[in-house]
Amino acid sequence: MADGKVKAPTEEKAAKKGADSAKGKGKKGKDGAGSSVRMAAAGETKVSPSKTPRLKKLYQEKIVPSLMKQFQVANPMEVPRLMKVTINCAVKEAVGNPKVLDGAFDEIMTITGQKPVLTRARKAIATFKVREGNAVGVMVTLRRARMYEFLDRLMNVALPRVRDFKGVNPKSFDGRGNYSLGLREQIIFPEINYDKVEKVRGMTVTIETSAKTNEQARALLTELGMPFRK
Repeated sequence: MADGKVKAPTEEKAAKKGADSAKGKGKKGKDGAGSSVRMAAAGETKVSPSKTPRLKKLYQEKIVPSLMKQFQVANPMEVPRLMKVTINCAVKEAVGNPKVLDGAFDEIMTITGQKPVLTRARKAIATFKVREGNAVGVMVTLRRARMYEFLDRLMNVALPRVRDFKGVNPKSFDGRGNYSLGLREQIIFPEINYDKVEKVRGMTVTIETSAKTNEQARALLTELGMPFRK
């Protein structure tokens, strides 16, 4: 009898402890805190790698002093800097078959490491059988660490893999310090498994900077390593 009275609370306590432990593990897995890498949600950029990206460190240590000397400014805050990078992939086949967006969605997420959002038609176009609100592509906006990491892979890994690559167009600036670059194939990124690609798709990469003129933006991107055509 005495044994039973002592044993029952012990078993109940152990069972409660095990349930709390299992609950904690489930919550930990859901939040992603237990894993070293967690995919950022749509519009989320705070979940970035713990280490400072190589390109950002290069900008802070070498590019800022170089541009200060080039533009003759005394305040480092006046030096042009990267603001954000937007990747937009339009899928015209999505008008007749919305399921084709799944492939583009997964590929952009694999390339950028961030969950994209669907882009929808703002107005109806009868000629292309597009209705207002139809999903016609995917888009993702990168900031901070993910922005630097993507540009580093784009300039030093992906672009050199383009066939007969001679450099990017040095005139694709909009007059306000922003640069747009068109890519014809997503398979130039090493993250993409060529065997699983359903169709070769292009995308547009827009780099927004704080530069006020095209010359400042071109100097910034050149220092970062953008291979402009000569």
